[in-house]
Amino acid sequence: MGLKHALAAALVATVALGAQAQDRVVYHVNDSAQQALGGLRNLKNHLDTDPSAKITVVTHAQGVDFLMQDAKDRNGNPYEIAVQDLVRRGVTFEVCEITLKNRNLERRQFITEAQFTPSGVVRITKLQAQGYGYLKP
Repeated sequence: MGLKHALAAALVATVALGAQAQDRVVYHVNDSAQQALGGLRNLKNHLDTDPSAKITVVTHAQGVDFLMQDAKDRNGNPYEIAVQDLVRRGVTFEVCEITLKNRNLERRQFITEAQFTPSGVVRITKLQAQGYGYLKP
């Protein structure tokens, strides 16, 4: 009977630990015009509901544009302010270096909050393999 109780206790502990696990999510942005404004709003709402979530935003193709210096949304508001607020809340923003090469862009053209990854799609794949959920705004 002792083994049954030990196994039951281990199962309960595992389930309880899983319920308290930190959510990990990767947001995929490849079109700033269509996804950036709504995506930033989704990120804020996500963190308002679950402040402990670990969120990485991976950008490539035209999705990198909102992380460029002086980039503004369709209402003329700078994206940088929203990005800075989200970075303060723990979100990381990553720019695909293949996109930089293909579009003849340079790191210095991006806001300081932007980080860089060799390949956006490879980074997304690796994060998913690590258990990150995938969201595309």
